[in-house]
Amino acid sequence: MKEYIEERAVEIANYIIDYNATVRQTAKQFGVSKSTVHKDVTERLVLINAALAQEARKVLDINKSERHIRGGLATKEKYLHQSNAT
Repeated sequence: MKEYIEERAVEIANYIIDYNATVRQTAKQFGVSKSTVHKDVTERLVLINAALAQEARKVLDINKSERHIRGGLATKEKYLHQSNAT
């Protein structure tokens, strides 16, 4: 694996842990796709630093379990703004 990929994987994991960031937020921050973020954390990082990968995975798992709630809140907010505009 190329060195810059290893460094990116570690940086991505640290960002996720430090900011409790979602895959989407992390991808935007690093200018990569969501697939790249996911692959860096779940496949590449395990080979580089298993403990760090496990910590980042915990955050991602929590975010995944809460995403339906965030989606519902976003939809609610959207319709509140639409009803106020009319």
